[in-house]
Amino acid sequence: MKKVLIVDDEQSILILLAYNLEKDGYEVVTTMDGEEGYDLALKGSFDFIILDLMLPSMDGMEICKKLRQEKIDTPILMLTAKDDELEKIIGLELGADDYMTKPFSPREVLARMKAILRRTKSPSNTNESLPEETSRVSKEEQEDKVVIRDITIFPELYEVLVKGEPIDITPKEFELLLYMAQRKNRILSREQLLNRIWNFDYAGETRIVDVHISHLREKIEEDTKNPQYIKTVRGFGYKLEEPK
Repeated sequence: MKKVLIVDDEQSILILLAYNLEKDGYEVVTTMDGEEGYDLALKGSFDFIILDLMLPSMDGMEICKKLRQEKIDTPILMLTAKDDELEKIIGLELGADDYMTKPFSPREVLARMKAILRRTKSPSNTNESLPEETSRVSKEEQEDKVVIRDITIFPELYEVLVKGEPIDITPKEFELLLYMAQRKNRILSREQLLNRIWNFDYAGETRIVDVHISHLREKIEEDTKNPQYIKTVRGFGYKLEEPK
């Protein structure tokens, strides 16, 4: 059973989301306090976090930022009452995987959660069946890997190695890197990447793609000002290519 943490200072929202998530088979933990939510997320083993932006004691932005700094890669869906693109972009820059503007329907929350979880192995169950380091990557997974020069991607493990060393990567960053790697040397528009990776219509908000590309470059490129893997195609989008 997947475990979800909901942090929101509106009791009605907590009750509504908890009821619908439990009805759909999730185990749910709730809190109305930001600092308590941060402590729960840091110490607990959650598969998903639903995080309100405006919270007492510690706001959602700060919680998200600190969790990512602590290498907690649990998927985060940010809730905001502000229909402000800047707030959404900042949340995504800090490591949130998606956002929703209040008011929303529980059905839409579930749909977005499932879209993220379909391609995400959460920290709470990633290591359940990995007995030894030497046998962690099976023969099938070795054959399924994607290799581009010094980058090795294991789709089944949701793991990326750069020069043989694993890197910390969020679910959305992983999906974006894998999608581009599987289409090596193809020019991909920002709109195409939004549609394929985020699964929703973010018309006019292609900055989201730019933010995640920037984060990926920080993790895989030796020189982010002169990237060798992810190249910008001005006025259109990006392409991932193998350095020559």
